[in-house]
Amino acid sequence: MITRAGKPPAVTGGLETAGVEVTEPAGAGRGKAGRPGGTGRRPDQLPGGRHGLLPSFVAANQRERILSAVAQATAELGYAEMSVEAIITRAGVSRRTLYEHFKNKEDAFLAAYDAAVRAVVRQVRRAYLQQTTAQARLRAGLGAFLQFLASDPELARMCIVEVLAAGPRAIARRNETMRMFAEIIEDNIHELVPSCQRPELTAETLVGGIHEAVFSRILDDRTGELPGLADDLLTAVLMLDVDRQDLSPGR
Repeated sequence: MITRAGKPPAVTGGLETAGVEVTEPAGAGRGKAGRPGGTGRRPDQLPGGRHGLLPSFVAANQRERILSAVAQATAELGYAEMSVEAIITRAGVSRRTLYEHFKNKEDAFLAAYDAAVRAVVRQVRRAYLQQTTAQARLRAGLGAFLQFLASDPELARMCIVEVLAAGPRAIARRNETMRMFAEIIEDNIHELVPSCQRPELTAETLVGGIHEAVFSRILDDRTGELPGLADDLLTAVLMLDVDRQDLSPGR
């Protein structure tokens, strides 16, 4: 699972088992996050040679490193230009190791996206459930969502921007995520806006507007601005307390 900062602990690639020698994959240790241009081993890599780590531990950490590398490569290159080679270089694992975990780059991207969504949902729910009123819950949840994205621009670009270029399966995942957040807002609409007659449509519209505001800033590399939008976005939600009849022609 990708962590909040998107930087899980690293282990070397290859087919490791407990107590056997670890073989460093080609290209691993070339500077920060396995990127070309640096020298020496990364401090978070396992040392070469024999070790006593359980195979399950090694496999889990390999997977985490690959997911983190997917976010890095996608943000730097774009999904279309991202390759398996780009992923394994940043993860510091072998090509064989990647294919032990994932079928191809799309499969790895979907796993990275799902892990990121689980992480942000946990953070949003934790903040949301600590509040007692609808307004406070939405403010806390929205603030947690924006802070999560701002804390990791690579993950934000992968989840908000590049997911749209990753094919039908990725777009379906993205639509499911947006529906999930719309349901959270819908649950609070009647308390916030008593006169609202179409809470489902209202929540869908709000989530779409929030997404567009977030998308444009991430696309322009202004991810750091996101936390400052929380109050303005909540104000837009609270301004919805308008009777539908007041919007009729001639009124």
